[in-house]
Amino acid sequence: MLSGCTVQELVDRVAGKWSVCILVAAADGPIRFTELERAISGISRRMLTLTLRNLERDGMLVRTVYPTVPPRVEYSLTPMALELHAALLAITTWAERHRTDVALAREHYDARPTP
Repeated sequence: MLSGCTVQELVDRVAGKWSVCILVAAADGPIRFTELERAISGISRRMLTLTLRNLERDGMLVRTVYPTVPPRVEYSLTPMALELHAALLAITTWAERHRTDVALAREHYDARPTP
């Protein structure tokens, strides 16, 4: 029997800081672990590994291991994740476009006299 996955649980997983970064970075095709590590500023190897495992478990990524020495591992988005990527791209584009506006709004808010 399948265990339930709530909408909130799923949104929390795919909207997490590192999940978004990984899904955006892997959208253009297969990407190796080291390429992800370089592409995502501030992520530790452990956090990258954990997030990749969770995304693979949730059916968002396919992990392919090639029998080479050393083994080569690539990650690719599944069709489900590619569908999600469009929404994530819209959100990240919006955030980039409005980050200065938000910073100014915060400064304005913080400069107000406190009641």
